[in-house]
Amino acid sequence: MILPTVESLGYELWGCVYVTQGQRSILRVYIDSEQGIKLVDCERVSRQISALFNVENPILTRYNLEVSSPGLDRPLFTAEQFQRFIGYKVSVQTHTAIDNQRKFKGLLKFTTEEGIGLSSEGEDVTLTWDNIMRANVLPETIK
Repeated sequence: MILPTVESLGYELWGCVYVTQGQRSILRVYIDSEQGIKLVDCERVSRQISALFNVENPILTRYNLEVSSPGLDRPLFTAEQFQRFIGYKVSVQTHTAIDNQRKFKGLLKFTTEEGIGLSSEGEDVTLTWDNIMRANVLPETIK
């Protein structure tokens, strides 16, 4: 629902996260563009999404809308985003443990239809898409 609105304003929808926090939830919308993102860009997109949501009413509980840039430690949501960051260090948290470990940091080596490959602490690790809970690029590796 948000994608056409964001794209019509000239931005890329990087991803969305809905977080429930007690009686009030947060909808975080990450936008990006080749020129970078400034506060005025976030305000512009926020106004349009708010207007859309006032008409469509997709979230029935109380929530706060936050629109921002993905930042230097940008979250990764899609296979295409992971593909863009091959060769960068990433942090990945999984739903289920692999060898008693749920948090991995390492060099993103490849993506496949099944998942991603990391070089973590001298060992190669393969993580499947369905087991990846969240992932971020580590800021020190952004060029």
